Amino acid sequence: MNFPFDAQCINEQDESPLKEGETVTVVGMSSTEATLSQQFVTVEWMNRELGVPLRQLEPIGVDDDTKQAVEDWHYWLKR
Repeated sequence: MNFPFDAQCINEQDESPLKEGETVTVVGMSSTEATLSQQFVTVEWMNRELGVPLRQLEPIGVDDDTKQAVEDWHYWLKR
């Protein structure tokens, strides 16, 4: 993925304060340890940075590599 990029929250998660429809800027991978079902990215939200699950974000106007990386992760989670 190429950072930064804008993304929209597509679903709400217990471990994240983002609400469906909110737009954030993804600035990098989070230092939160990834698992087989969770990958976290760092976003700018309400004048601060925090880690949120990649599964709750849909990229907006990104390059092909970033789009493909996020789509692949969403596909993996649906399996």
